[in-house]
Amino acid sequence: MIWSAAALGIALLAAYVLHARRQSHPVLQLRLFRTRTFSISVGGGFITRLGFGGMPFLLPLLYQVGMGFPPWLAGLLTMPSALAAIGMKVISRVILARFGHRAVLAANTVLLGINIMIFSRVGPGTPFYGIILLSFLQGFFASMQFTAMNSLTYADIDNREASPASSIASTAQQMALSFGVASASLVAGFFLGGIEQAQSDAFVGGLHKTFFVLGAFTILSSLLFRPLKEGDGANVSHYRPKA
Repeated sequence: MIWSAAALGIALLAAYVLHARRQSHPVLQLRLFRTRTFSISVGGGFITRLGFGGMPFLLPLLYQVGMGFPPWLAGLLTMPSALAAIGMKVISRVILARFGHRAVLAANTVLLGINIMIFSRVGPGTPFYGIILLSFLQGFFASMQFTAMNSLTYADIDNREASPASSIASTAQQMALSFGVASASLVAGFFLGGIEQAQSDAFVGGLHKTFFVLGAFTILSSLLFRPLKEGDGANVSHYRPKA
């Protein structure tokens, strides 16, 4: 059933591409992908979000089912991530101006993946301050990642094409988050198959393997930003490439 739905989705996407090429004013202007920075930011962002998008699904399972925390406590443990994301918005402009989009995306994607993998060490007995620190770093790296990708999306897009570019970028982001939850559930289902919730140790172990796989996938997605040039996005980040 899952593979049938996936095949149907791919077929529909292919059908739309063929349809859009025959239209003078399609809903999604696929010709925008000819712009290198736009295609890298949207495509790379989609793949990166596949790894990170499953975290809101996996963390409640870890905290409530695996570690036995009540829902209110599991919710509180995710708050540092939101606070860090707000704080990062304040300094992300300075970081991009100092290092540029290419260096930031190459390094931050790896750091985000490592952060996801470290959640494979969280389990019963893990100090609360350790969980809070990991949650804070998760929000920090994720906010930096999304700010860099979103700003690069429009770096070389003409003002007249900003609206269709926004439509494609927003659609890709929403699809990536949905696919991220689906991917996380498939990986978790593979490792948790046959394990009862009452088997807390085995359940946590399966989730740990899931975090490790998603983190490794996120790290590999950093390769998609390698084609960026040092000066890409400098018009929006005010980064000054080295001579």
